[in-house]
Amino acid sequence: MAVSTLPMVKPEDFASDQAIRWCPRCGDYSILAQAKKVLAGQGIPRENIVFVSGIGCSSRFPYYLNTYGFHSIHGRAPAVASGVKLTRPDLQVWVVTGDGDALSIGGNHTLHVLRRNLDVKVLLFNNQIYGLTKGQYSPTSPMGKKTYSTPQGSVDNPLAPLVFALGCEATFVARSIDIDTTHLTATLERASKHKGTAFVEIYQDCNVFNSDAFKYAQDRTQRDDNIVYLEHGKPLIFGKNKDKGIRVNPGTMLPEVVQLGQGVTEDDLLFHDEKSPDPSMAFLLAKMSKLHGMPEPVGVFRAVERPTYDELVNGQVATAVAAAKDTLDDLFNSGDTWVVA
Repeated sequence: MAVSTLPMVKPEDFASDQAIRWCPRCGDYSILAQAKKVLAGQGIPRENIVFVSGIGCSSRFPYYLNTYGFHSIHGRAPAVASGVKLTRPDLQVWVVTGDGDALSIGGNHTLHVLRRNLDVKVLLFNNQIYGLTKGQYSPTSPMGKKTYSTPQGSVDNPLAPLVFALGCEATFVARSIDIDTTHLTATLERASKHKGTAFVEIYQDCNVFNSDAFKYAQDRTQRDDNIVYLEHGKPLIFGKNKDKGIRVNPGTMLPEVVQLGQGVTEDDLLFHDEKSPDPSMAFLLAKMSKLHGMPEPVGVFRAVERPTYDELVNGQVATAVAAAKDTLDDLFNSGDTWVVA
């Protein structure tokens, strides 16, 4: 049996010497802790890992990890990450961003990294607020949200990150919650192993400017009735007693909650298929919580394979290099030429 020559690393080996400067009880602490666990368990040397961030509380991530990293500019982390991955395809590249950084000024950059399927991992911390700039509303803030920049309540229709990602036909789309550490770790592990753009939305509590925005999904006393965990090939069942299910109403073709055991069996429920090449059902699940009385899906919505942008681009480069002329003189005298009298 082959024995690994890589030294054993622990999560604490990925901690940098920088003091962590997040507010007490911020959900970012939990995300950082789970990220360290995943990094330590994948067997990739620290010098082969790069974290790229934009601007915001979440974007301090590169300072707190003992890997390579870039703290780039507002909204441009996907562009910087694209340059890193294209020139160094051997590196594992992560993008850490927030709902404001990625979906407002960075919306265009996020769109293109998703549609291209660049082999990077995108972690989007969603707290539905601008935290670093002290509490303005963000692209994901709900209608009516009162903030310093919307004192009478926001009139913007909020953007749903997973709907956005699925609209770009991202190959890996998932959602987890900051304090659900077991689920978050498992989700980050899957993202780390995905070949292509892995997009993970993480519900993150900003306890200073938007506390309890996701209490329905974070509070242990009520989350069982408010969220449904997605598992590939299994029916959508939830509730404290696991007695509720979700099926598609044949009349409206919309999902509805049903009670198991009252003429309804598991076979009548919607079965999750994360590997479907058609993102329609994943899109329906991403929008499901907008329907009255429906739970919030958590887990992997989509996980499919497609050629990656970095492989395709570098393949073209290799072909061009192979066909290159031996000397500049050969190059200058190739193709159509003419003599100037």
